[in-house]
Amino acid sequence: MIIIQLKGGLGNQMFQYALYKELKYRGKDVKIDDESGFVDDKLRVPVLDRFGVTYDKATREEIIALTDAKMDFLSRVKRKLFGRKTFRIDETEGLFNPEILQKEDAYLVGYWQSDKYFATPEVAQEIQDVFGKRPQEIMHDSVSWSTLQQIECCESVSIHVRRTDYLDAEHINVHNLCTEKYYRNAIKMVRDKHPNAVFFIFTDDKEWCRSHFKGHNFINVELQEGENTDVADMLLMSRCKHHIIANSSFSWWSAWLNDSPEKMIIAPAKWINNKRMDDVYTERMTKVEV
Repeated sequence: MIIIQLKGGLGNQMFQYALYKELKYRGKDVKIDDESGFVDDKLRVPVLDRFGVTYDKATREEIIALTDAKMDFLSRVKRKLFGRKTFRIDETEGLFNPEILQKEDAYLVGYWQSDKYFATPEVAQEIQDVFGKRPQEIMHDSVSWSTLQQIECCESVSIHVRRTDYLDAEHINVHNLCTEKYYRNAIKMVRDKHPNAVFFIFTDDKEWCRSHFKGHNFINVELQEGENTDVADMLLMSRCKHHIIANSSFSWWSAWLNDSPEKMIIAPAKWINNKRMDDVYTERMTKVEV
């Protein structure tokens, strides 16, 4: 059996689910542990149900068996004498590991941020169908619909700016913050090909964006807060014709869900500070220094 630990925010959970679907397609006995990854994370919870997603859930007994975590006396003695016989695999680099797709028994802990983990065309299409929701399934307010109409009627470009949590003490040395220079260079690249581009800004730092992106071709998207606001944001971003993404799985998915062959995707050349992330980049992305 293979068990994938669900953890992180919406975009990361989408990567973990995509790996789950690929392994399912390959005939593996695979389930998802949607409890352990959130025990020490007070900010996040499982959210895939916002897409109407269902999956086979691992039981506590199945998790214990794969990780050799039984606490009875005999099991503890065996671990003391012979070491832990665990099938746990922790992702240490952001590089595609093809061996993951060949495993028969494993407890997988990581983010698996690469489309190479769900490269089978049938799986990729299924992921597109699951996450590429129709607007009427997600958006229930006038602001969202008005924004969608604007996006569809112009040479729209999504700009994703993520700052607030990347600046806190826990993440500041890990996440590489995209600079104003990065966004300015990316905007210029888009305008060189599409002079009439209109930029739709999606951000967790509205004040910073208002002071750095000014002009009639910049529109700050501000949806009404609700349970599905993040999914609505992602849907609207994906409907833009081009994308300037942050080093964020959220905007990665927004760009991936746009299946237009004409799209431009500008991505920061450095994704994260503490490990290699070569395979997070898709063939359609153009990397720009931050």
